[in-house]
Amino acid sequence: MKLADLAKELNISTESFIKFITDFDLELSECINTNFDVKDDFVKFARENVAFLRKYEKDLEVDKSVEDIAENINQPTEKVAEIIKQEKPRLFDNGIYKSSVSSFGIDNKLGGNYQFVYDYFGRKTSLKERDFIGYRDLFFYISQELEPFINNVPLSDWGLHKPAGIILYGPPGSGKIFWANKIAEITGYLFKEIKKHYLGTSFVDGNKTTFNDFLVMMMKEEKVLLFMEDFDTIMGIRTEEKSIDSCDEETKEIVMHYIGHFEEEELLMVGSANSVVDIDREVLAPGRFDVLIPIFPPNFQERCEMILFHMTENLVENSLLMRILVNNHADHLPFWKKVAEKMKTFSNTMIIDFTQSLKKRIRNLYLNDHSENIVIDDHLLDSALRDASAKLTEEYLTQVDQFIIDVTIHNYDDFPQRIEELKRELQIYKVVEAPRKSIGFTHNEESTKK
Repeated sequence: MKLADLAKELNISTESFIKFITDFDLELSECINTNFDVKDDFVKFARENVAFLRKYEKDLEVDKSVEDIAENINQPTEKVAEIIKQEKPRLFDNGIYKSSVSSFGIDNKLGGNYQFVYDYFGRKTSLKERDFIGYRDLFFYISQELEPFINNVPLSDWGLHKPAGIILYGPPGSGKIFWANKIAEITGYLFKEIKKHYLGTSFVDGNKTTFNDFLVMMMKEEKVLLFMEDFDTIMGIRTEEKSIDSCDEETKEIVMHYIGHFEEEELLMVGSANSVVDIDREVLAPGRFDVLIPIFPPNFQERCEMILFHMTENLVENSLLMRILVNNHADHLPFWKKVAEKMKTFSNTMIIDFTQSLKKRIRNLYLNDHSENIVIDDHLLDSALRDASAKLTEEYLTQVDQFIIDVTIHNYDDFPQRIEELKRELQIYKVVEAPRKSIGFTHNEESTKK
């Protein structure tokens, strides 16, 4: 059953279900999969607690002040204000919070008794069985942007159009190609990457072919998602200070020529960009690449889960490394919190580098004395952390800084907590003393010593 079908059956909006899952911090894999098929436990909960869910939705729709919420849930005003401050909801000029603030969600965070909710979701889905780790907010945001693809509703009823082009933007190594594949999975489109040699003119089996030929051929196929890397370079605007490669300029002109036909030909193009600041404004015009999706570096909790996932990935229960991890209690999330806290602004790639380095170091220790009594101590963790920090360069940190500017302009209301958290993490690398440059960064270890 699709979430939209369950929502229709119970006369509760899909948006309310999504906010409920977020407010009560339910594990996404226990509720829904990436195709928006609802899990059996969630269907059972929704049907048996429909009265509560309707009360939740009614409360969600009401504009309310801090005092209103505090009175409704019988909690101190100061504590309610602190929770709301963390969530950064939209506010009217008169101090009343716009709808989408849930009194029940705030009460739950302040210790209200909602055990009846969690009774339906007692079995935690293991990391290896999840579709992905964390990023629940980003998944729901992407799903809302892809609404015309997900629900079989005649678009003419609402005047909606399927996106022709999407831009995934964020610092290098944060998983843009992963999310492009997820978009293909959600929409049911076939994922195809535009290789570098497809651009310009090339020869295949002795026959001359161009990017124009390739794009026309893709438009003839059914439901294709085309993924283009370096989108900000290829679709950049020529200025006096910056020239554009002639091949890139030709590619841009070809895409702009055909993009008006993408929807009817069931072709979706997804571009990957480090930043949107240099992309030609014409490319971002309505009906073109007007859907911008920010791809963030993982937050603290996601870093913990990613480390554990990549440390235990493909390990059988009785493998050597698994036994060593169990001996150190490193097969559970709490073990990794200390080192994850040090990985501020780390990309997904850096986290994978850390786990690979740590695995190699543990293996080398084992090969020295063939003993499983290996202690995964701070020295071992910090050594692997230094290896992973090699990519934490000034250039990368500057790209994170630009990403924060981009996402604040284009998507602040959608991800206020993530943006503020990333700002705080980046701040520790900024030079505190009188700067010699307009902006500067120090290395992770240097900033720690200060």
